[in-house]
Amino acid sequence: MKVYISVDAEGVAGICDWEQCIAGGDDYASGRELVLGEVNAAIDGAVAAGATEILVNDSHSLMRNLPPAGLAGHAAYLSGRFKPLYMMEGLDPSYDAAVLLGYHAAMPTPGVLSHTYNPRAIGDVRINGVGTGEAGINALVAQHHGVPVAVITGDQYVGPEASPFCPDITAIEVKRSVSRYAAEHLHPEVSRDRIRAGVTSALRGVEALTPPAISLPATLEVDLLSSDMAEQATWLRGVARVGSRTVSFTDDDPLSAFRTFMTLVFLTRSLVETH
Repeated sequence: MKVYISVDAEGVAGICDWEQCIAGGDDYASGRELVLGEVNAAIDGAVAAGATEILVNDSHSLMRNLPPAGLAGHAAYLSGRFKPLYMMEGLDPSYDAAVLLGYHAAMPTPGVLSHTYNPRAIGDVRINGVGTGEAGINALVAQHHGVPVAVITGDQYVGPEASPFCPDITAIEVKRSVSRYAAEHLHPEVSRDRIRAGVTSALRGVEALTPPAISLPATLEVDLLSSDMAEQATWLRGVARVGSRTVSFTDDDPLSAFRTFMTLVFLTRSLVETH
C-alpha cells in the first residue's frame, strides 16, 4: 500500500498562534515538534495498516518545516517552497490513499488560524456553490489522480468542510477552536494516539474508499479582499469578474481548475499590502 501525507501546521494540537508555525517565530521550535509528533503518529498508523511506501509532503509556509531524519517509518520527504501542485505535489495514481494532516478551517469559519491559502488575499472559495477550505480545493488534485482522501485531522470544522468533496473521509478531531486565536487542545500524546488509531482504521478499509467526485464541469468562485485583486485575477484566461471582489471560472478538468486557482493565488500576492 502506498500512502500520501499532505502536512499543514495550523490544525495540529497545541498550535494556536502564527509564532508557533512560521519560521523565526518565538515558539516555532515547539510548534515544529508538535507537527512532527502528529506526522509520525500518522506514519505509524499507516504502517500498521500495511503501508509499504509513504511520502510526506511538507505543505506549510516555506514547506521545509520537518527534520527529515526525524520522520518515522523511513518515510520519503518532499520539501521546498516551489512545487507546481503545492500542497498536493507528489501525488500520482500509484497511491492508494491520501491523508491530510494538521489542516485548518476556511477563512470565513471561526476556526483557529483560519485561512484559505493566502489570508491576505483570499476571503472565501466556493466549488459548485459549496464553501470550501484547502481540503476541498486540494481534493481536485486527488480526483484527477483517482486517489481517495482517507483522513483529515484538525479542529471541529475541517471534517465538515472536507466531507462534501471527499466521500468516506474520516475526520480526526485533535482540538476545538474557540476563536481564530484560541483553541482547546488534546494533550499531544492523546492527539497522536487518536491519529495513529484513526489512520490505521481508515486505511484498513482502503479498498472501499472512493476518490473525490466533484461534479464536472466545476465552477469555482473566489472572494478576494480588494476590488483590485479581483480585476487582476481576470488577467487569467477564463476568469471573469462576477462582483466587486468576486471572480469565477469553470473547468471540466479538475487539475486544470486547481492550477487556475493556484495561479490566481500567486498572482494576487503582488497586490497584498505589507504595511
